[in-house]
Amino acid sequence: MRLTPLAAAASAAVLVLATACAPADEESDDVASAELPDLSECQAQDLPLYEDGTLTIATDAPAYEPWFVDDDPSNGQGYEGAVARSVAEQLGFAPEDITWVTQGFNEAVKPGAKDFDFDINQFSITSDREKIVDFSAPYYKAQQGVIALQDSDVTGATSLDDLADAQLGAQVGTTSLEAAEQIESAADPLVYDDTSKAAQALQNGQVDAIIADVPTAYYLVAAELEDAAIVGQFEPRTGESEQFGLLLDKDSELTPCVSAAVVALTEDGTLADLQQEWLSEATDVPALD
Repeated sequence: MRLTPLAAAASAAVLVLATACAPADEESDDVASAELPDLSECQAQDLPLYEDGTLTIATDAPAYEPWFVDDDPSNGQGYEGAVARSVAEQLGFAPEDITWVTQGFNEAVKPGAKDFDFDINQFSITSDREKIVDFSAPYYKAQQGVIALQDSDVTGATSLDDLADAQLGAQVGTTSLEAAEQIESAADPLVYDDTSKAAQALQNGQVDAIIADVPTAYYLVAAELEDAAIVGQFEPRTGESEQFGLLLDKDSELTPCVSAAVVALTEDGTLADLQQEWLSEATDVPALD
């Protein structure tokens, strides 16, 4: 990796972002006013890249809809596929200048050097994670969804209290699991390596309901589960909003520029347009009190 004059600006801006991106802090909505570099200073030829001449972007496999389409991150389709391509464009990279690599969710959030420039994989910005990795400005705010089989008693739930007798499940290492743990229930949530395994456990009757962010819940109901429904959505009782950020190496010199790109896409309406295109169904789910 080659270093550039961005280093000085990066060190100051990263300190700002460490506070600005915290989900439990109201300042997370003020990233647009943070002291970020101008995008003219953040073009491809000036950036400290993992590999010269290419922007290396990571995500998990398989890459699920509606975040990606056809399990192919490189096609620029799906919400995260389109966001990644749009961020790249802001930084001066054409689609052919992007290299996609596979990185598991749990591995990405561990401390240590990263084999990519940034990772996009529904990473929720949390204060614990910010101790070991960097996050960009948030590109999406999500709610958690409760999924159950249609013949289950859970499908009649109108509040989180109605889930008190339900056996819940969720993916390991996710804020969906943290949210499930906040729901008062007679049994601890069961933990699965990925959402597909959690969905299979639901299909097999091993759990009464699973928790996933709402867009992922729509995919599971449409593509992986039979006779299942999204019961409702909720925000974790801690009050933390579920904001997704691009994940980078801790103290990465790229963080300020990547955040500047995300902020630009927020301010010009691109993210709102992409959410309407790829995630519009997420607004149709009833809220669980």
